[in-house]
Amino acid sequence: MDKYDVIVIGGGTAGCAVAYTAGMAELNVLLIEKGIHLGGTITSALVVPAMKCGEHQINTEFYDALAAELKAIGGQATYLDNQGWFNPELTKIALDNLMAKASVEVFFDTHIQDVLVEGTELKGIKISKELLSVYNDTLENIDRDLSVSIAAKYYVDATGNCEIGKLCGCNFLEEKNEQQPVSLRFMMGGVDVPRFADWLKEFDKDRNVTTVEDIDGFIHLSTAYTWDKDKKWALAPLFEDAVSKGILKNHDRNYFQIFTVAGMPTNIAFNCPRIIDYTDTLQVKNISKALQLARQNIFRLANFCRIYLPGFENAYISNIADMLGIRVSRRIKGKYIYTIKDVKSAKQFDHPVLVSNYPVDVHSNEKDKSTLDVVSDYQLPLESLMSADIDNLYVAGRCISADFMAQGALRVQASCFSMGVGLGKYFAECEGKSVNF
Repeated sequence: MDKYDVIVIGGGTAGCAVAYTAGMAELNVLLIEKGIHLGGTITSALVVPAMKCGEHQINTEFYDALAAELKAIGGQATYLDNQGWFNPELTKIALDNLMAKASVEVFFDTHIQDVLVEGTELKGIKISKELLSVYNDTLENIDRDLSVSIAAKYYVDATGNCEIGKLCGCNFLEEKNEQQPVSLRFMMGGVDVPRFADWLKEFDKDRNVTTVEDIDGFIHLSTAYTWDKDKKWALAPLFEDAVSKGILKNHDRNYFQIFTVAGMPTNIAFNCPRIIDYTDTLQVKNISKALQLARQNIFRLANFCRIYLPGFENAYISNIADMLGIRVSRRIKGKYIYTIKDVKSAKQFDHPVLVSNYPVDVHSNEKDKSTLDVVSDYQLPLESLMSADIDNLYVAGRCISADFMAQGALRVQASCFSMGVGLGKYFAECEGKSVNF
């Protein structure tokens, strides 16, 4: 059985931060990713930019290292006082570079078959050596040499859906009606961005919604519209006209947000469509229907942009995300259950892994029911990343031990980066090591 100090399952934002930090402490680290590249929501789900989380963040070393690595290869910009404007494709390369720097061993295209649990300790995990195509056979007939067991002192479930915690039989916090709609992001290429930017800044003068900025000769912009009535949206008449003419369906306009992308001067990234009909992210049938519906929405939204937005006349769909943007799913029961009261009271903890002021951001599938509550700085304790059931199992990312509303404030990438660094530092301290960033 192969043995490591730390095994991280899930190579997304949180998992990469854990692995990098532990690796920089010279711990023997294995990072297991089911896909063929790292980055998770940034790369597979096209979730850019990373949202800013205040001026007093802690455990930002991995975030800073990623931004620096991306800047060096032309894939990062600082816009609206936020360094998190990343190029999703170049992020795949930057993360490979960082894992190499930290001497992290990475297994791609690798799936967890089973776990070995004794009492309250995770003793090992079984991974597939090969991808198997099995037709009309039972698992018992598969050659057992095709799987291998690996073990570590510390295990981190950074799978998003807490798949390792599920295999270990851990207790969870999610309840039936605690769901948020998913999104499937996409990009359009061939956009005349300068022309669109000139039109946009005149069409919408609300700088709380629409911004346009020239940064070293590269135009960056952002704008938004939702069907909620909490704002007077400049783009509203365009969407209403498109619905009346059958170019869009009414639900297509529930959420629309677009950005420029670092290093892609003719591309625009879309934080939409938001799929309101299928919100149960743990049901394969629901997720499959959501994906099919989302791609139809994308086709209509792209057509809308070509018709209504100057600069999009020759634009085309250049990329559709390979992963749904899932805001909440399974959440583990940890040694501390973090609550919305903790967020709003700014409760202090002895071992915080992050400090953030990102708002309580909970999307709804109903009109005018979404939550976006501004809060002051709050902390998340290390104990919310520790399983209450398995002594050496930890979590990072959206599957942390938090109630539904609190998780809505904590799920963003900058906070996931900090969670990962906090865990990596904890493992280093337990092993008497120092982290040499």
